[in-house]
Amino acid sequence: MADAVNHTAAEKDLGHTTGSATSSNGVNAAHHRGFDYRNPMQHLHSDNEPRLPAFGGEFQPGLWRPQEHRKFANPAPLGLSAFALTTFVLSAINMNARGVTAPNVAVPLAFGYGGLVQLLAGMWEMAVGNTFGATALSSYGGFWIAYGILLTPHWNITGAGGPYMTDETKAVDPKMVDSAIGLFLTGWFVFTTILLLCTLRSTVMFFLLFFTLDLAFLMLACGHYASDNGATESSHRLTQAGGGFGMIAAFLAWYNAFAGIADSSNSFFLIPVFHFPWSEKGRELRLAKSASRNTTTAA
Repeated sequence: MADAVNHTAAEKDLGHTTGSATSSNGVNAAHHRGFDYRNPMQHLHSDNEPRLPAFGGEFQPGLWRPQEHRKFANPAPLGLSAFALTTFVLSAINMNARGVTAPNVAVPLAFGYGGLVQLLAGMWEMAVGNTFGATALSSYGGFWIAYGILLTPHWNITGAGGPYMTDETKAVDPKMVDSAIGLFLTGWFVFTTILLLCTLRSTVMFFLLFFTLDLAFLMLACGHYASDNGATESSHRLTQAGGGFGMIAAFLAWYNAFAGIADSSNSFFLIPVFHFPWSEKGRELRLAKSASRNTTTAA
């Protein structure tokens, strides 16, 4: 009898805290039996029970209570930093920095930092409601993972004995692999152009990031097409030009990342991002300056 009374009191307390008399598994608390065979996920335990199970809060399987007003950090600087470092390394190789020509050293970065970390940053951009950031960071994270697969010797997609280096493909086009990679890069050029058009109402530095990246994809794609056509010298120059634009894009990505990280709490100075005059923020700044001048003149 005492156990039934205790159980009823616990059910009332559950109804008070949840706003109803329904347990966490959707069963009405009034229909629970008064002995210790009820659903353990309800987390109701009397003092005379021989056990008190551990409760892991939000980690408890089957139970989740959303936290209201949860704050999210800005994931964009993380994604931009991942993009910048991977692009910097590959662009330096495309420019033949210090005589390095093999791009395989970029594979670990393409998988780990430019790929996985940037993809995660894109997913977190979805959580904070930034559609553009989610699309851009997730897509370029996918680009780096795909490019890493392309360069991985184990898959042998572009190497000797691969699908583009068989006797049949060599008979059709001995350099078919260059056109295939060119098509791969052309698709990313088109995608980057779409994103570029969406930056025209943001900031100058953000626009320049996508503008130089777009030119990098274009130059690299044309370099592979030129190689397929037998224009070796033109292919080399175009690849170096693509590396140069990629290097600029990497530093612009770092610049924008720093602009997103730095504030009065962690930096002695802030860097400008130069809002376009026709952007919403640009209009606000013009109106603020105009109001300040009018106030000064009136005084």
